[in-house]
This record gives sequence, structure tokens and C-alpha cells, in this order.
Amino acid sequence: MKIAPGVRYILLSTLCFAVINIGVKALSNPIYFGFQKIPAHELVLFRSVISFIICFVMLKRARLPLLGYQRKWLMIRGVFGTAALTLFFITLQNMDLSMATILQYLSPIFTLGIAMVLFKEKIHWGQWIMILIAFVGVGFLAMYKLDVKEGRFIWLIMGISSALFSGIAYNAIIKCKHTDSPLNVVIYFPMVAIPVMGVWCFFEFVTPSGVEWLIVLGIGLLTQLAQVFMTKALHSSMAGEVVPFKYLGAVYALLMGYVVFDERLHQLSLTGMVLIILGVMGTQWLKNKPFKKGIQNP
Repeated sequence: MKIAPGVRYILLSTLCFAVINIGVKALSNPIYFGFQKIPAHELVLFRSVISFIICFVMLKRARLPLLGYQRKWLMIRGVFGTAALTLFFITLQNMDLSMATILQYLSPIFTLGIAMVLFKEKIHWGQWIMILIAFVGVGFLAMYKLDVKEGRFIWLIMGISSALFSGIAYNAIIKCKHTDSPLNVVIYFPMVAIPVMGVWCFFEFVTPSGVEWLIVLGIGLLTQLAQVFMTKALHSSMAGEVVPFKYLGAVYALLMGYVVFDERLHQLSLTGMVLIILGVMGTQWLKNKPFKKGIQNP
């Protein structure tokens, strides 16, 4: 069976992100691995420096303009992409791997809602039901956090915010689909992140040692690959065709959380995660369905 290029790219991107998430989580669990806890902003900085060097060299070789053409949208992608990844790394370090990962999968719902406002995209009536199901799932996660963490669910809010910012960044990527190279799209992330995270690291920095350096460098290289593959997927196929394959990452997260980090999930959290995945996948499936009675943003 022939696999469409966009699907191939999104599968590769999902695999890279799964390995990255394990690395980030490992660097925040001294109990299991004996590593230092490397702050999230520091990981984003290392990732950004590696990404910038790779993109800069490849853009020069391809003789493409460094700043691209749709500069406003590229900058929006850089700003919100940086915010999304930083918040996601923070939630990875403070929540169960599977829970943090699945919260991030709310991003297609936010992508859809933002596209409705910015690009006047229509929404199938069934998608509203799926969106409601996904947010009921968030409610179950909130109840779990209230039960177990004594009301401290700041990480839940950060996870949802990360998904929202990702939705904005994805719309910016799609906006640049016909004008800019994936390399131009990707390089705006480090162009924004390096100065911001550099200042942050001035106040809080932990020097990696030994194997920690290899993990940090691996996170940087794999994130670069994951971003390029994701951008190519969005540029080579309709979003509705490729985005559902991202949810294999939820399977990776559940398995790795259980096997590597010995995560035992509460019934409320499992119910919430199942509802989120069903809601988001249903939203994407309905995206390409006829919507004679659909709802369009005025």
C-alpha cells in the first residue's frame, strides 16, 4: 500500500517527538536516572541554537532568503511556537508524560477555531459536539488534579495554553504554505527563542554533564527533524489528511510513561485522556465531511 508523502512525514515527525518527550522527561526525573534537572527554558535554548545553525547552513546552500517572504506570519509562528514549546517542556517536567502529551493534542481544536476566525473556515455541526467531548475530557483531568494535587492544577492550565499557542503557530505555518520553504518556517523559532531563552538562562542555568550533554544535543537534533517533517506534512497534504496520524504519539506516551517512568494513571485521568483523543480525532475526521448545515463564522 502506497503511503502519501504527507502521512510519511507526519509519522516521522510523531516518532521524533515521542523520543524527544522521553528525553525531556528523563532530565526532570533524578530519582529514576540520576540526572540533574535541566530547566525547560535551557532545553529550548540548546534546541534553538542547534536548529538555527542547521537551518542557516541549509538556507545558504539552497540560496533562499533568510527572512522569507511572509514575514509577519513567520514571526507569529516563531513567537507562538516558542511559547508553546517552552510551556510544553515545563508541563512534561511536572506532569505524567502521557497526560502532558495528550493535553498538547488539543492543539488541532484550537487550530480549527482560529482558522474559523482568521480564514473564515466552515465548521461541521458534528465538530462542535467533538470539541465539547474533548473539553469534557479536560474537565476529567482537572478533577484528577484537584483530587490528587490539592487544587494545584497550574500545570493543567499551562498544558492547555501550550496547545492554544500551538494552534496559532500551525495556522501561521499553513498561511506560509505557498510562499516559504519549510526551512524559513522553522528558522523563525530559534530566531525568537535564542534571545528570549538566553536572557532567561542568564538568571537560571544548570550545566549538563556526561550523558546529559548527549540527551540535550539529541533533543535539539530530533526537534529540528520533527519540525521540518511536520512542516513538510502540512505543506504537502491537506491538514485533515495528516493530522489524525499525530495521535499515534498518544499511544507512545501511554506506553513509555508506563514502561520507562512507572506511571500509574488514575481512572479519572485515563477517562479524560480517552475523551480528549476521541474528541480531537472526531473533529479531524469530520473536517472533510459535507456540511450543508455547517456553521460558519460570521
